[in-house]
Amino acid sequence: MSLRLTRVNELLKREIGTVIQRDYEWHGALVTVSAVEVTQDLKEAKVWISVLGGNFTKVMEKLSHERGAIQNKVMKRVVLKSTPVLAFRHDGSAERGVEMVNLLEEVDKLPKAPSDEEETP
Repeated sequence: MSLRLTRVNELLKREIGTVIQRDYEWHGALVTVSAVEVTQDLKEAKVWISVLGGNFTKVMEKLSHERGAIQNKVMKRVVLKSTPVLAFRHDGSAERGVEMVNLLEEVDKLPKAPSDEEETP
């Protein structure tokens, strides 16, 4: 990926995240933009969304419904030759990470075999 696309991706990630946090209410859910992938021609952008503590289906429906409004707000702040069409995608990596931490905590609570040092008198 070119340096320009990387910079555009990061710029859009920051601006979309700002609009989503500032202009929309998520009722107890933490909604963040985890990544943005813009096509080479800057016509389309996949926006990866992480949702913690809420129903991701409702969040994704709201984002899809408000796509045009979000796109307009972002493009007033970001000046590009062509405005990419935003497509929101669910990023489940944060939920999987939380599940993994919870599993590791459960494993840590299980009884452990005595170490070699404890067996030696």
